[in-house]
Amino acid sequence: MSKGITSKNEDYSQWYNDIVIKADLAEHSSVKGCMVIKPYGYSIWEKIQAVLDQKFKDTGHSNAYFPLFIPKSYFSKEASHVDGFATECAVVTHYRLKNDGNGNIVVDETAKLEEELIVRPTSETIIWNTYKGWIQSYRDLPLLINQWANVVRWEMRTRLFLRTTEFLWQEGHTAHATADEAIEETRKMLDVYADFAENWMAVPVVKGVKTPNERFAGALDTYCIEALMQDGKALQAGTSHFLGQNFAKAFDVKFTSKEGKQEHVWATSWGVSTRLMGALIMAHSDDAGLVLPPKLAPIQVVIVPIYKTDEELKNITSFVDELVAKLKRLGVSVKYDDRDSQRPGFKFAEYELKGVPVRLAIGARDMENGTVELARRDTREKQTVTQDGLEIFIPQLLEDIQQNIFSKALNFRQDHITEANSYDEFKELLDGKAGFISAHWDGTPETEQKIKEETKATIRCIPLENKLEDGVCIYSGKPSTQRVLFARAY
Repeated sequence: MSKGITSKNEDYSQWYNDIVIKADLAEHSSVKGCMVIKPYGYSIWEKIQAVLDQKFKDTGHSNAYFPLFIPKSYFSKEASHVDGFATECAVVTHYRLKNDGNGNIVVDETAKLEEELIVRPTSETIIWNTYKGWIQSYRDLPLLINQWANVVRWEMRTRLFLRTTEFLWQEGHTAHATADEAIEETRKMLDVYADFAENWMAVPVVKGVKTPNERFAGALDTYCIEALMQDGKALQAGTSHFLGQNFAKAFDVKFTSKEGKQEHVWATSWGVSTRLMGALIMAHSDDAGLVLPPKLAPIQVVIVPIYKTDEELKNITSFVDELVAKLKRLGVSVKYDDRDSQRPGFKFAEYELKGVPVRLAIGARDMENGTVELARRDTREKQTVTQDGLEIFIPQLLEDIQQNIFSKALNFRQDHITEANSYDEFKELLDGKAGFISAHWDGTPETEQKIKEETKATIRCIPLENKLEDGVCIYSGKPSTQRVLFARAY
């Protein structure tokens, strides 16, 4: 098959779009700004979802579901929150259509809602309005709830998976008796996200806290994991917010403490989205297509028979059926592609494009020799291996591939964290090597905004456990106590 993928060094943006489309992950919808996630892309998302869902349950959380529509009045109760989302909200004003008599379907102007409804951009307001009825006593705390849902944030410039008007995500919303408990929860969920990114997605991340300028609307603190893509741009891969008592006070969510006092609860929220699909593509893929870490690959091993006669195919199939059964018992997902409508070369190119980690090719001569030809997607290396013990060799190989993909991404990240000690050096690095730039900042939002306006670089995070060191801000020359990580970002 002809791949027709633009080289990432030639046009990174087009390379990304080519992989999304040609690897059958997603396509643009007829609804402007929205996407259709195709079965192969959705199967990767289902794997992401399954792993995270279990992690949430293992940390004591339960799933629930809240309405898609939020009364507009709820947003006005938490001022900074509404300011943060006002320009992205889709608003429902009417509830009926009618025929205008000329064969046109129009909005029925008599069916205007008494109060407009907002299509959820995030669910803090509707959830905290609900929690008011769920929480009365300290015995009701902590309340640990997660929701898998879709959200809508109106976007003018969209990119598949990275930024679309509607996207899929999960959002955790928890209530606690003390600030310390809420902060502990916020940090715990950040660790869950970091563990998932590194050990399943094979994407190394920096854990940090956002500056006030970059903080989630309505939060006291936003913690984040930041990943680096192969073009040197950063991608925020997950956030966890300490909300303080802002939403509890806005919606009057109180509990009776052990001492019999009425107190407002403390809150967190945290989430990741289908943006992780974009991270997966941009962190690992190459000019031949998608490269998937085995832990998230819908198909971990594909087997392609090479034959001339029905007898040869029968012989190969007999061996493959036994191997497939052994691998499946070990939890390895295997596909045997014996389609006679496509030649082996077409299949090889197709599975390389789709990022299948391991490909086995078995011909008549292989059956005589007791061997198979094995190709790794991560290195594109081929080797001939014996058929004996394949069910032991392959799971070990999948672990090696998972680790190799992570190591490659980690080495890239380490090579692209650079210190800058002057504004000129900072700008030179941004336009040249790119990546994360570690530099001193005077701590003021004004300086941060000026740098963003002049260079399009933002402070991605203040790394957790950052070492303190005296220095001067690269922009203002004022004293600074630590370096922060800047980058241009998605």
